[in-house]
Amino acid sequence: MPDVFERTIEVARIDRAEPFPETRKPEMVKLWLDLGDRELQSAAQLGYHHDAADLPGRQVLCVTDLDLVNIAGFESEALTVGVPGEDGTPVLVTPDEEVPTGGELY
Repeated sequence: MPDVFERTIEVARIDRAEPFPETRKPEMVKLWLDLGDRELQSAAQLGYHHDAADLPGRQVLCVTDLDLVNIAGFESEALTVGVPGEDGTPVLVTPDEEVPTGGELY
């Protein structure tokens, strides 16, 4: 696996989110991400700690320079960044305050 700092991690705003039960993994969510100058899609295993209806408008960090991955017919273009919660399931990594979309992690 490449070093994370060899990848581009950017701030995106979630425009739309919906449950994604068609996948083999539990609690998947489809995300449509606004990065300011472009939009990307992402499939993320977020349903453990996040309700899809509450995600639009939130800012998240995502890896944006990955190959396209087809997940149950949905083209995932970005990897939304999360960390394990106390139960070991993903919790979103988000900025503490509002920041410009498209900004890169440094």
